[in-house]
Amino acid sequence: MVEHCPFKAGVLGSSPSRLTRTQRIHGSQPFSDAGATDFPNSHNAKASCWDEGMKDILYGSASRMARALRAKKLSSVELIRAHLDRIVAVNPKLNAVVQLAEEQALAEARKADRALARGDLRGPLHGIPFTLKDAIEAEGLVSTGGTEGRKSFVPSQDATVVRRLRAAGAILLGKTNCPELGWAWETDNLIYGRTNNPYDLSLSPGGSSGGESAIIAAGGSAFGLGSDAGGSVRFPAHCAGIASIKPTSGRVPRTGHFPGPGGPIDSIWQIGPLARSVEDLELVLLVISGPDWHDAAVVPMPLGEARAVELNKLRVAFFTDNGIAPPEAEVAEAVRRAAQALAEAGASVEEARPPEIEQTFEIFRALFCADGGAGLEALLTSAGTTRFHPLMERALEIQRRHACSMPEYGALVSRWDAFRRAMLGFMQRYDVLLSPVSSQIEMIHGSTYDRLPSFSYTMTYNLTGWPAAVVRAGTSSRGMPIGIQLASRPWEEHVALAAARVIEESLGGYHQPPL
Repeated sequence: MVEHCPFKAGVLGSSPSRLTRTQRIHGSQPFSDAGATDFPNSHNAKASCWDEGMKDILYGSASRMARALRAKKLSSVELIRAHLDRIVAVNPKLNAVVQLAEEQALAEARKADRALARGDLRGPLHGIPFTLKDAIEAEGLVSTGGTEGRKSFVPSQDATVVRRLRAAGAILLGKTNCPELGWAWETDNLIYGRTNNPYDLSLSPGGSSGGESAIIAAGGSAFGLGSDAGGSVRFPAHCAGIASIKPTSGRVPRTGHFPGPGGPIDSIWQIGPLARSVEDLELVLLVISGPDWHDAAVVPMPLGEARAVELNKLRVAFFTDNGIAPPEAEVAEAVRRAAQALAEAGASVEEARPPEIEQTFEIFRALFCADGGAGLEALLTSAGTTRFHPLMERALEIQRRHACSMPEYGALVSRWDAFRRAMLGFMQRYDVLLSPVSSQIEMIHGSTYDRLPSFSYTMTYNLTGWPAAVVRAGTSSRGMPIGIQLASRPWEEHVALAAARVIEESLGGYHQPPL
């Protein structure tokens, strides 16, 4: 067992279990008077768990942590304290964690240790810490969705996915930052300010689940949940060098997410896991999947096992350029290295691109702008928001500019259906479609609406509703992570994850940031 840290019981819990105080810290550059979130640190830095043998554990996989806990090589209390300590150390620079549940997490860890001592294993995530994107509700923790109208909103119950994680033994550490209503491929809002990338603090960790990608990459959380309507769990994973998956539309219930499910483009978005290891994505997905009898889009479809996939029977198509946004040379090179790794593992690999994919950006933008921003404005009004972040202002301006009439909308939906049919026809010949996550490697703060076509690589699989995983496949000349994307047929998440595991093992996967 890792040597016990010299903390007295309740030291971390000396502040309220639901942290309500936030402080500005130097170095934050938000759009408003909001600043980076700092938490009171009652730890002795020289005597912290971080300094006493936890480094390898904290940068490892959640699956490895679970195995160590079951083998009683460390306790849940030690693990939770070490993660809390790490958050305190890195959050002033990252501004990733915006609500922290110290007392509650430690109390649950003590219960987990007592249960394990009795031989009572609650589930596959027994005693393992996790974090949540601030759009996903957790009982008793402020859940803003990044918009000012909800800055004091406290949910009375957990989202379905949170309840399922807790039932599997996982312990919630806190909530992480996101842009207003999730409407950006970066992470910044008027309540908490912007979140920074642990590989380069002058850059964004992506969005909209950028708080998750930043704190997971920095070793402050074992895994987390985000949501994805255009790449929002995949693009942050690319930016921060971790793994993620957007499941098939209808796989995971979104009850308790803000904004909630429903509407004419409901099939475009899903909740999905982010982690440092591909094996963790499958573990978490097994826990959170399946109907909850509230989200009407979710069906009881079995989830396959990645280990059952026969790599020598896998048919892989890859492309480096989608015909919309030409990739940087190092992005294309990463995709080719990934293709080579799959070929060496026994898969049949060929370069091929669905012709219809070039329509992605036009269809996606048209769908999101069809009502001229009326739906988004109504959502902001219902939340009580009267002041918008500059990125939200840009989104609304673009929507107003691209509004369409009802006849035009009918034609658009028909075009979308034709796109999905054509894409599905292409996959009759393949099991996996390998591509870039984005045309660009680095995400500059404030640049979302100056580079929308670069996100078309992820938008494609929101339009089709297929599962798509991301894993790190390289490092740029500036030391930044480069992810690649693996899409598979509907309901075949296990195939995408099996291919991602090959690339992770062959090309190195996650690397610790220099933070």
